Amino acid sequence: MSQSKLMLGNEAFARGAYEAGVKVSAAYPGTPSTEISENIVKYPEIYAEWSPNEKVAMEVAIGASVSGVRSLCSMKMVGVNVAGDPLYAAAYSGVNGGLVLIAADDPGVYSSQNEQDTRMVARSAHVPVLEPSDSQEAKDFVKYAYDLSEKYDTPVIVRTTTRLSHSQGIVTLEDRKEIEDKPYERNASKFVLMPAMAISRHKFVEQRELKMSQECGIDAPFNKVEMGDTKIGFITSGIPYQYVKEVFPNASILKLGMVNPLPKQLIQDFASKVETLYIVEELEPLMEEQIRSWGIKCIGKDLFTIQGEYSANMLREKILGQKVEFKPADNVPKRPPILCPGCPHRSVFYTLKKLKIHASGDIGCYTLGAVAPLNVIDTTFCMGASISVLHGMEKARGKDFIKNWVAVIGDSTFMHTGINSLENMAYNQSTGTVIILDNSTTGMTGHQDHAATGKTLMGQEVPAIKIDELCKSMGIKNVAVVNAFDLPLLEKTIKEYTASQQLGVIIAQYPCALLKGQKFPYTVQVQSEKCKKCGACLQPGCPAITKQSDGTVNVNPTMCNGCGLCVQLCKFDALKKVEK
Repeated sequence: MSQSKLMLGNEAFARGAYEAGVKVSAAYPGTPSTEISENIVKYPEIYAEWSPNEKVAMEVAIGASVSGVRSLCSMKMVGVNVAGDPLYAAAYSGVNGGLVLIAADDPGVYSSQNEQDTRMVARSAHVPVLEPSDSQEAKDFVKYAYDLSEKYDTPVIVRTTTRLSHSQGIVTLEDRKEIEDKPYERNASKFVLMPAMAISRHKFVEQRELKMSQECGIDAPFNKVEMGDTKIGFITSGIPYQYVKEVFPNASILKLGMVNPLPKQLIQDFASKVETLYIVEELEPLMEEQIRSWGIKCIGKDLFTIQGEYSANMLREKILGQKVEFKPADNVPKRPPILCPGCPHRSVFYTLKKLKIHASGDIGCYTLGAVAPLNVIDTTFCMGASISVLHGMEKARGKDFIKNWVAVIGDSTFMHTGINSLENMAYNQSTGTVIILDNSTTGMTGHQDHAATGKTLMGQEVPAIKIDELCKSMGIKNVAVVNAFDLPLLEKTIKEYTASQQLGVIIAQYPCALLKGQKFPYTVQVQSEKCKKCGACLQPGCPAITKQSDGTVNVNPTMCNGCGLCVQLCKFDALKKVEK
């Protein structure tokens, strides 16, 4: 007997993997994809792991597929870049057990460094893409993807976006389909991608793509034609379908569930039946350009933006000329992005600013060190880049240029791609200073574990990789582990290491203030009579401390967790740590 449940899109993706008989799931956390794995781990029938990075996750899923079982990997869209090498190769080799990649795009740049469109990567890699438009389809399309993967011998990408991943919808639950393991047969011509084998596999890929384009048309369960008023027609997919349906409930709509390869005959047939055709797709004009190349007249990015998320109101304005006016809310306080109270990164950035040191930054919540009042981080590009960028600066401009620079990187990001970057510095004889901000978790995406925390996604306690010993194993002699809130020692160590003519690594350790199980026995009280109104305690920008109208400060006891940073900065004993 089927049940219905309200589910996040990401929760529905996990349910789809469960119902499809998946046995192995590998991922690296990254918003907006993280909750997929956090829900998959609830199903004991599936082995689930946090891999060190997306490339490894993709390779784990490939290995499981080659052995004959259905496997899944999931990641955000920039992670697809990291996984690109094995993904492109798997497109040639094909699969044994079904292989699906769920890629989460981020139109609007809510939690990313760009608005990359995974469909463009998939087209280049010759990998088919399914794109659901609600939570029910999120579950169903994962199941369709495994059927397609095994039928056409291909990895399949299921594309989601932030809006779908983090929206809720009613989902009908079904039983798990137990899939018999496929026998493994040695096949070097298929799975060993030497040049001679790759040439023949490339021919197979082209034939496969053409076949899918021809066969996955109107009869495919993921494509849907809704004929209505033929004066106006829409070709759309994913979340934009919801906006089209809301604004134009009586229009003719071709809702494509498969967006790569495109079903040419289905599109030609639909286009011939409508007078004016609109292509509504967020981000790149992937469908529009291909449809235009077939000689079909349509309206797309010449009317709609290539940037950000779409909305029903945007369609009303662009097509109907109905501009919706919004009255801004009154007296809404601004909330600039800022590090949490008690964040150990704040003390590091405060010290760097005090010493007038620039930082090459990385991906993580510590990127907030780039904004006021800390203003320390000068560059942020991608995972692991902080270390490599610092190395590049030194090789380009010399040792003196980087004497007032450091690279800062989180512990999870260091395990992701920072290890290779540090290896490069050691191998190519850099003299820079790297500060690893070790808060014992993957903080920005919701406190996931990694190889240096000693706990797996499935909750197993394992030996934690010791970051300091790992650095020393590269031949780096100057490696220091410092309490991030020990300001005198932290300042002394940074001064020594940046003045040195040798490569150095400082591991600034203190747990994230939001980690589950963290206990805060202290808070800070203000002794107003001692306050000199100097503002020293305000310089790190802790949101728990505010300046009052008379110039003295106030500490909000509901926000303060007694980290003691402000206490160390006050020279007049106006701030005191007290037990709660």
